[in-house]
Amino acid sequence: MRGSRASSRRSACVATAVPACSISSPAFWRRNRGVTELPDIYKNYIECLNGQDWERLGQFVDEKVVHNDRPLGLAGYRAMLEGDFCAIPDLCFTIQLLVSEPPFVSCRLWFDCTPKGELFDLPVNGRKIQFAENVFYKFQAGRIAQVWSIIDKSVIEAQLAGSARHLE
Repeated sequence: MRGSRASSRRSACVATAVPACSISSPAFWRRNRGVTELPDIYKNYIECLNGQDWERLGQFVDEKVVHNDRPLGLAGYRAMLEGDFCAIPDLCFTIQLLVSEPPFVSCRLWFDCTPKGELFDLPVNGRKIQFAENVFYKFQAGRIAQVWSIIDKSVIEAQLAGSARHLE
């Protein structure tokens, strides 16, 4: 009797219509890409950034990428990143925390760097600082289509205030 209930439940599940899912739905990623693939794509993207391998950036970033609700496109996104490396010669993206729920990736990135001049309108001017960026990505067709980024500016301000006290 118990076995027949289970099989009737199974056939009811099979008979239930499953709506077609879009490429950006979690069901699509689980069926077609695998839940673990998105973190691997993201780690390769970070490796691309750290290597400043701009020719490969389009493998990871969509042509119409949007950053903090600003449509930048791939060229604008690349220019933003190149500007970051110009302002911070020792820039290195370090993954501190990575969570994936396809089609989204969330990451806490850690930076330990020495910006040359101003950074986020703060006079860093060659001082070593540490800060985090909390960033969310939406992937479409295996590439980053949208980015929401928040940088912990207050921790930089506190470090600069501490540096100023040490100089007095």
